[in-house]
Amino acid sequence: MRLCNNAISSLFLAAAVQLLSAQQPPAQPPGAQSPPLTVDRDPVRSPDGDSPAPQPVIKKGEGYVLHTDVEEVVLNASVLDGNRLVQDLKKENFQVFEDGVQQKIISFQHSDLPVSIALVVDNSGSMSRKRPSVNKSAVDLIQASNPQDETFVVNFSDEAMLDQEFTSDVNKLRSGLGHIESRGGTALFDAVAASADKLVADAKRPKQVLILITDGEDNASTGYTLEQTIHRVQQLSGPVIYSIGLLFGDEMSRAEVRHARRALELLSTDTGGMAFFPKSIEQVDQIAAEVARDIRNQYTLGYHSTKPTTESGFRHVTVAAEGKGGAKLTVRTRTGYFPVARVVKQSPPAAR
Repeated sequence: MRLCNNAISSLFLAAAVQLLSAQQPPAQPPGAQSPPLTVDRDPVRSPDGDSPAPQPVIKKGEGYVLHTDVEEVVLNASVLDGNRLVQDLKKENFQVFEDGVQQKIISFQHSDLPVSIALVVDNSGSMSRKRPSVNKSAVDLIQASNPQDETFVVNFSDEAMLDQEFTSDVNKLRSGLGHIESRGGTALFDAVAASADKLVADAKRPKQVLILITDGEDNASTGYTLEQTIHRVQQLSGPVIYSIGLLFGDEMSRAEVRHARRALELLSTDTGGMAFFPKSIEQVDQIAAEVARDIRNQYTLGYHSTKPTTESGFRHVTVAAEGKGGAKLTVRTRTGYFPVARVVKQSPPAAR
């Protein structure tokens, strides 16, 4: 099966997601080569290039397909007091702002929700000695997560390979991670964009996470730059990205380390996640446990934007939280989103 960043018009987005979620890929025969993930650019843009263009009301036979501007914006937020996760807040402890305007919180949840996870791991030549430890830590992370989570595995170098479809079977995930070739370059941005597309299209869980593990900067992507990758994930209202950058050792120059670190930090912070930079391979286990703990202790907030979805462009989002005694807390969530009109089918009145 080939994973693509397919162009999906906003008119058929909801129906396409439902259809794709219901499909199961055919099983690969033993010894079959993993399918590559390819990257296509999404041509569906508004005239300003910021978001999918709004569509008109269209008559379909005796019924109508309508677009509505009441889509709920959902934010997954981690709240910290220093380095400590805060887990005892209520809805009234939060305030949500979109483009500086306070929004009304209409839904609130703080529980260990099942998650759909993309495990995206660097398989380039420089990772050869690190992969055994990385694979063990990745499996430990999955085992420390909610048992109802579903995960797929992507190994990437010059191209990204889907080595395990969505599963909750740890043994299958371990096998997918074991498809190690460790050769070629690092098409990191293409792998992230394609994996985010797959999450949005095929995930069965509304909460989605992408865990990226790499030891270098992108040097092989042909479809996406850093900025375009972030834009793509935000346009999809896509996954929270947690990055683990194995940037220690003498393989990289200071400039390369700086560029790689900046890319991972932006991918993570702009989507509401975190970037980690261990100083040795031995620290990856501890970081994996921290990522699992963060995912399982997030708050989920929902609101209806005061702006219509027909008003295109990026919406900046900030969330504030107060603890006991009015103590200011740190909230980590995505920095914003691009609105997408939701498709609703409305039947005509019954004939008299």
